[in-house]
Amino acid sequence: MSIFAIILLILLGLVLLLIEFAVIPGVTIAGIGGFLLLIASVYIAFTDLGTGAGFITLAIVLLLAPSMVYYFFKSRTGKKMILEKNIDGKVDLINAEKIKTGDTGKTIGRLAPSGKVRVNGEVVEAQSTGSFIDHNIPVKVLKIVSNKIIVEPINKK
Repeated sequence: MSIFAIILLILLGLVLLLIEFAVIPGVTIAGIGGFLLLIASVYIAFTDLGTGAGFITLAIVLLLAPSMVYYFFKSRTGKKMILEKNIDGKVDLINAEKIKTGDTGKTIGRLAPSGKVRVNGEVVEAQSTGSFIDHNIPVKVLKIVSNKIIVEPINKK
């Protein structure tokens, strides 16, 4: 009877761990219960059947639990749960031929401290040197970073 109980505890513990990893994300009652059932099965094997059976049960639990989770996520059902999409978006880089340091433009919206600026007919992301710049104010390009420019108001006092 105790061998049946140990096998049942191992199976229930593995099912609860699978539910934890597959259905309920995070640390929940299912995961904690699964670990407790696995620990209980090893404890019962040590106390009722001796150290040999206890170590065999411990080895089975330590091999079955990680391999079950691994093979579940390698299966077709597990692969449906894994996000495998690649991000193919890109950052718009500033065209160095059209916008250069020292060029002037106007803000399209308020820079608080970042926003959009039109420089040489190009609308680009800009960042002020720290102060807020209102809408439709002339600005000067101080620095060009890969995807934005650093500007300051021309009539700065």
